[in-house]
Amino acid sequence: LALAPEPPGPGEVRGAAGRWLAGRSVGGVLSDPVLLRHLLWIAVASGRPLQLHAGLGESGLRIDRTDPVLLTDFARATAGLGTDLVLLHGYPYHRHAAHLAGVFPHVYADLGAALVRTGARASAVLAEILELAPFGKLLFSSGAHGLPELHVVGARLFRESLTRVLGTWVAEGAWSPADAQRVAELIAAGNARRVYGLD
Repeated sequence: LALAPEPPGPGEVRGAAGRWLAGRSVGGVLSDPVLLRHLLWIAVASGRPLQLHAGLGESGLRIDRTDPVLLTDFARATAGLGTDLVLLHGYPYHRHAAHLAGVFPHVYADLGAALVRTGARASAVLAEILELAPFGKLLFSSGAHGLPELHVVGARLFRESLTRVLGTWVAEGAWSPADAQRVAELIAAGNARRVYGLD
């Protein structure tokens, strides 16, 4: 779903809310585009980081509607407003998420689900992301949900993939060990601390 680059007007919101309330089923998902736009712009006004799911996620979603590129106009419209956008998941559009993080100063890419979904190929996917996104714009997450053990698996997969990619670059002489250590610390914790105000 492409997001319109401006908030809806009050009359538009009232009309959409009335229609949705009149026809909603108990436990139904909010899918009205006007109400979703309204809620997103309220979130932007809060000044807190806004997490946006992109790529694979809920079963039954049309994958062509989850490409982060569809958020380009929204990212452009929210630039300079003081709210960071964090693109979650991303895979199989991880390169698109990384590109948006590189283009817009307030857009960040979360790595978790992209690595968990690719398993043995996680280091190759991570290298593709690192080609496009600034190192200060990437955030670690386990990408897991459900069983607590999956968080351990996600963290281990991330650590092994990052070590493999950065270690290869150091071994090839492209990076110094100090640079690799600094970037690893940024992605593993420092960037998230800064974006989410945890320091």
